[in-house]
Amino acid sequence: MGIAVGYKDTDGAWVTEGWWNLSARSCETVLKGTLIARFYYIYAIDYDRGGEWSGQAYMCSRDKEFTIKGTQDCLARGFDRTGFFEVDTGEQRAWTVQLTETAEGPQQRPLTPGTPVLPTPGRQSPSQLPRTPTR
Repeated sequence: MGIAVGYKDTDGAWVTEGWWNLSARSCETVLKGTLIARFYYIYAIDYDRGGEWSGQAYMCSRDKEFTIKGTQDCLARGFDRTGFFEVDTGEQRAWTVQLTETAEGPQQRPLTPGTPVLPTPGRQSPSQLPRTPTR
């Protein structure tokens, strides 16, 4: 599956990054270190079975590896306009999101120190992401 993430950086500018290619049933960290924002936005796509995890927060993305500053005028700037779903970390220092195939949607919870950042059973995604993009 492919994962893209959006967040406000330390300068307060919106940034979207992708793609992290993750295996189903894996646990991976996507963004390393302490979280720098309260809200993160995730878009994920299942390459094998089709389907996606998306939402109503529209941000810029593209098919190949990307780091894009700003969320305005995506199409005019040559990017795709993609709907990400919001993750409210409640200002926690670490967070995990598990993507599932059920109608419940993504499961989220604070990450306790010392636990793996990203359980990914079935279809799942991280809200903390180290970078291992394969494009």
